[in-house]
Amino acid sequence: MKNSVNIKNKKARFEFDILDTYSAGIVLSGTEIKSIRSSKASISESFCEFNQAGELFIINMTVEEYVYGNYYNHNPKAERKLLLNKRELRKLEKEVRNVGLTIVPLKLYINDNGYAKLDIALAKGKKLYDKREVIKDRDNKRHLDRIKKNFK
Repeated sequence: MKNSVNIKNKKARFEFDILDTYSAGIVLSGTEIKSIRSSKASISESFCEFNQAGELFIINMTVEEYVYGNYYNHNPKAERKLLLNKRELRKLEKEVRNVGLTIVPLKLYINDNGYAKLDIALAKGKKLYDKREVIKDRDNKRHLDRIKKNFK
Protein backbone atom coordinates (compact mmCIF):
# COMPACT_ATOMS: atom_id res chain seq x y z
CA MET A 1 0.00 0.00 0.00
CA LYS A 2 1.32 3.44 -0.91
CA ASN A 3 2.19 5.58 2.13
CA SER A 4 0.80 8.91 0.90
CA VAL A 5 -0.66 10.20 4.17
CA ASN A 6 1.87 12.16 6.18
CA ILE A 7 0.36 14.71 8.59
CA LYS A 8 2.96 16.56 10.70
CA ASN A 9 2.86 18.74 13.78
CA LYS A 10 5.31 21.48 12.78
CA LYS A 11 4.87 23.47 15.99
CA ALA A 12 5.96 20.59 18.23
CA ARG A 13 9.68 20.74 17.41
CA PHE A 14 9.68 24.51 17.89
CA GLU A 15 7.75 24.53 21.18
CA PHE A 16 9.38 21.47 22.80
CA ASP A 17 12.73 19.72 23.24
CA ILE A 18 12.17 16.15 22.02
CA LEU A 19 13.66 13.59 24.43
CA ASP A 20 12.31 10.24 23.22
CA THR A 21 9.99 9.11 20.41
CA TYR A 22 7.52 6.23 20.13
CA SER A 23 5.27 4.89 17.40
CA ALA A 24 1.73 4.18 18.61
CA GLY A 25 -1.35 2.71 16.98
CA ILE A 26 -4.70 4.48 17.19
CA VAL A 27 -8.16 3.02 17.86
CA LEU A 28 -10.35 4.39 15.06
CA SER A 29 -13.81 3.78 13.63
CA GLY A 30 -14.54 3.19 9.95
CA THR A 31 -15.28 6.76 8.94
CA GLU A 32 -12.27 8.08 10.89
CA ILE A 33 -9.75 5.94 9.01
CA LYS A 34 -11.36 6.89 5.69
CA SER A 35 -10.97 10.59 6.51
CA ILE A 36 -7.35 10.07 7.57
CA ARG A 37 -6.57 8.19 4.35
CA SER A 38 -7.85 11.24 2.45
CA SER A 39 -5.57 13.49 4.61
CA LYS A 40 -8.46 15.23 6.39
CA ALA A 41 -6.88 15.31 9.86
CA SER A 42 -4.91 17.75 12.00
CA ILE A 43 -2.68 17.17 15.04
CA SER A 44 -1.32 20.71 15.39
CA GLU A 45 -3.19 21.60 18.61
CA SER A 46 -3.30 18.12 20.13
CA PHE A 47 -1.59 16.50 23.12
CA CYS A 48 -1.60 13.13 24.89
CA GLU A 49 -2.91 12.36 28.37
CA PHE A 50 -3.35 9.35 30.67
CA ASN A 51 -6.68 8.45 32.25
CA GLN A 52 -7.20 6.81 35.68
CA ALA A 53 -6.85 3.30 34.23
CA GLY A 54 -3.38 4.09 32.84
CA GLU A 55 -4.49 4.23 29.20
CA LEU A 56 -3.04 6.86 26.87
CA PHE A 57 -5.42 9.07 24.85
CA ILE A 58 -4.83 11.77 22.26
CA ILE A 59 -6.85 14.87 23.03
CA ASN A 60 -7.92 17.62 20.60
CA MET A 61 -6.95 15.75 17.42
CA THR A 62 -9.24 16.82 14.60
CA VAL A 63 -10.42 14.25 12.07
CA GLU A 64 -12.95 15.82 9.72
CA GLU A 65 -16.24 14.02 9.11
CA TYR A 66 -16.20 11.63 6.18
CA VAL A 67 -18.02 13.12 3.19
CA TYR A 68 -20.01 9.96 2.36
CA GLY A 69 -20.56 8.91 5.97
CA ASN A 70 -24.24 9.93 6.54
CA TYR A 71 -25.40 9.08 10.10
CA TYR A 72 -22.47 6.70 10.78
CA ASN A 73 -20.08 9.65 10.99
CA HIS A 74 -17.83 10.22 14.01
CA ASN A 75 -17.24 13.14 16.36
CA PRO A 76 -14.37 15.21 14.83
CA LYS A 77 -12.79 16.16 18.21
CA ALA A 78 -13.27 12.85 20.06
CA GLU A 79 -10.58 11.45 22.34
CA ARG A 80 -8.84 8.51 20.66
CA LYS A 81 -7.03 5.72 22.48
CA LEU A 82 -3.36 5.11 21.65
CA LEU A 83 -1.94 1.58 21.59
CA LEU A 84 1.50 0.93 23.11
CA ASN A 85 3.17 -1.90 25.03
CA LYS A 86 2.53 -2.02 28.79
CA ARG A 87 6.21 -1.42 29.48
CA GLU A 88 6.23 1.70 27.29
CA LEU A 89 3.00 2.98 28.87
CA ARG A 90 4.37 2.54 32.41
CA LYS A 91 7.62 4.30 31.49
CA LEU A 92 5.78 7.23 29.87
CA GLU A 93 3.35 7.58 32.76
CA LYS A 94 6.19 7.61 35.29
CA GLU A 95 8.06 10.30 33.35
CA VAL A 96 4.96 12.46 32.96
CA ARG A 97 3.90 12.19 36.63
CA ASN A 98 7.31 12.49 38.33
CA VAL A 99 9.48 14.61 36.05
CA GLY A 100 6.74 16.82 34.62
CA LEU A 101 7.35 16.11 30.95
CA THR A 102 4.61 16.09 28.34
CA ILE A 103 3.67 13.80 25.45
CA VAL A 104 3.13 15.50 22.08
CA PRO A 105 2.20 13.98 18.72
CA LEU A 106 4.72 14.55 15.94
CA LYS A 107 3.41 12.76 12.86
CA LEU A 108 0.31 10.84 11.75
CA TYR A 109 0.81 8.36 8.92
CA ILE A 110 -0.42 5.12 7.38
CA ASN A 111 2.10 2.25 7.61
CA ASP A 112 2.77 -0.45 5.00
CA ASN A 113 0.04 -2.71 6.42
CA GLY A 114 -2.59 0.04 6.08
CA TYR A 115 -2.84 0.91 9.79
CA ALA A 116 -2.89 4.48 11.08
CA LYS A 117 0.13 5.17 13.28
CA LEU A 118 1.04 8.19 15.37
CA ASP A 119 4.61 9.15 16.23
CA ILE A 120 4.55 10.61 19.73
CA ALA A 121 7.38 12.17 21.68
CA LEU A 122 8.26 12.60 25.32
CA ALA A 123 9.10 16.29 25.42
CA LYS A 124 10.12 19.14 27.67
CA GLY A 125 8.76 22.65 27.02
CA LYS A 126 11.19 25.26 25.74
CA LYS A 127 11.64 28.62 27.38
CA LEU A 128 11.26 31.85 25.40
CA TYR A 129 15.02 32.38 25.08
CA ASP A 130 15.43 28.85 23.66
CA LYS A 131 12.90 29.67 20.95
CA ARG A 132 14.77 32.89 20.17
CA GLU A 133 17.98 30.89 19.78
CA VAL A 134 16.30 28.57 17.27
CA ILE A 135 15.01 31.52 15.24
CA LYS A 136 18.42 33.21 15.34
CA ASP A 137 20.23 30.03 14.22
CA ARG A 138 17.74 29.50 11.38
CA ASP A 139 18.20 33.10 10.17
CA ASN A 140 22.00 32.83 10.35
CA LYS A 141 21.97 29.59 8.35
CA ARG A 142 19.70 31.15 5.72
CA HIS A 143 22.00 34.19 5.48
CA LEU A 144 25.11 32.00 5.09
CA ASP A 145 23.42 29.95 2.37
CA ARG A 146 22.64 33.15 0.44
CA ILE A 147 26.26 34.31 0.72
CA LYS A 148 27.56 30.91 -0.47
CA LYS A 149 25.13 30.93 -3.40
CA ASN A 150 26.23 34.44 -4.52
CA PHE A 151 29.93 33.59 -4.04
CA LYS A 152 29.86 30.59 -6.43
